[in-house]
Amino acid sequence: MGKFVLLRQSEATAPAAPPNDVLFWGSLFQGLDRGGSFLQLQIRRMIVTAIEDGRLPLGVRMPSSRDLAALLKVSRNTIVIAYEQLVDQNFLVSRERSGYFVAGLPKQIGEAKLPATEAYSRRWTERFALQPSAFRNIVKPLDWQTYPYPFIFGQFDPSLFPTNDWRESARAALSVPEINNWARDMIDGDDPALIEQLQRQVLPRRGIRARADEIMITIGAQHALYLIAKLFVRPTTTIGMEDPGYPDARNIFGMMTSDVVPLRVDDDGLVPDDDFARCSLAYVTASHHCPTTAAMSRARRDEILRAARDRDIVLIEDDYESELIPEGDALPPLMSLDQDQTVLYVGSLSKALAPGLRLGYVVAPAPVVRELRALRRLMLRHPPLNNQRVAALFIGLGHYRSHLQQVGRVLLERARLVDELLPQTLPTCRWARGSGSTSYWISCPDGTDSARLSEAARAEGVVIEPGDVFSMSPDATRHCFRLGFSSIRTDRIAAGMAKLGEVFARQG
Repeated sequence: MGKFVLLRQSEATAPAAPPNDVLFWGSLFQGLDRGGSFLQLQIRRMIVTAIEDGRLPLGVRMPSSRDLAALLKVSRNTIVIAYEQLVDQNFLVSRERSGYFVAGLPKQIGEAKLPATEAYSRRWTERFALQPSAFRNIVKPLDWQTYPYPFIFGQFDPSLFPTNDWRESARAALSVPEINNWARDMIDGDDPALIEQLQRQVLPRRGIRARADEIMITIGAQHALYLIAKLFVRPTTTIGMEDPGYPDARNIFGMMTSDVVPLRVDDDGLVPDDDFARCSLAYVTASHHCPTTAAMSRARRDEILRAARDRDIVLIEDDYESELIPEGDALPPLMSLDQDQTVLYVGSLSKALAPGLRLGYVVAPAPVVRELRALRRLMLRHPPLNNQRVAALFIGLGHYRSHLQQVGRVLLERARLVDELLPQTLPTCRWARGSGSTSYWISCPDGTDSARLSEAARAEGVVIEPGDVFSMSPDATRHCFRLGFSSIRTDRIAAGMAKLGEVFARQG
């Protein structure tokens, strides 16, 4: 391999050469997925990043296309295309018979930063109207996919993602006629094609019929909850929250009112007691209670709806996990039973596909959706229409239905495997999993600290979710944890459960 050199400059401006050329360039492209697609895009991105963060300063000579291709074990044509694109974008310059050189970036203005002193931090903290970073949230390691045994809920399993079907939908969305549809600004509107597919194929599966003016797309379910809370909750509004319950919903409501009421939950779901009766709004996860996974009984659903009607309570139904596993008789959501327009329904496409898609929706009476659209416009106008159109095509081409069938079979297999292993690995614990749920709620013996257990398990490659964060009083569920199985491959479950059992035994 030829020696990599620098463009000659004056001694005052010439950057230092890498101490070891081959090692330097190898480390620069560390992480390149040589078996993946779009190699030249990966290479371009890595070069641009290195230029922007200063690892490739002005004037550095790039390896020849032949040398870099040999180093990275890719075709020479891939490197040539990447270099030429970077020349067109003014990141590199080409010199005849000399090669490619870093063109550099304009000198950044104001690069010097104030020292991160305590006084400097306090200056900003004192100005904040609130400090969301201090809220108690579900914590999952960002690099959870690098752990061999990720028993976490609601995350992305690459082996289950319908890659080819999604690519077909994405390619179709990039045709000229489709681009003309989604490239425009819809102000506060949504892609009519996605709204139509929700009406035809998604909502009817849950027994819900809705007009187009009763549906709005959101950037995930949390965005929907925030918009609803912002629209309805005043500083003195009383809002009921299942306890234990979904921490992000609790935090959203707590930002807007000082009167968040913990509501009792039993084996049949939310209890419509006196605390419930004094609420103006109530947050409900009827299909699978978060986090215990209990499915609200049909009788309790009818009782909740009657109480909401009699007390004029608006129900916010978060149907976050409704149809992934075809197990048992599916109970209808509250909205499908609602005759009095007391339910605001929040759904998500992200749980069934991938959370990074950030696609959710609200179904509500038309006057509510009209105001939600006006509110959403002030925040972000509308979710990206290209993503909406890809999702619409994905559903319309039948991929969504077949994907749910495939995922359902795999997740049911995993659930049955965990069912078999739990008595062996956690014999002193109790557990529950509502029919169709993709997680277990594990109750350990009193005195167990699930946060410490989680930390010890993570050191052994096992990721679980401590239960204290789900309750308004952390001690109430400190001995519990959530064990998900949608994110871990089936062939790793047995080893992961065995490892978790070993850690638990040592903690005990």
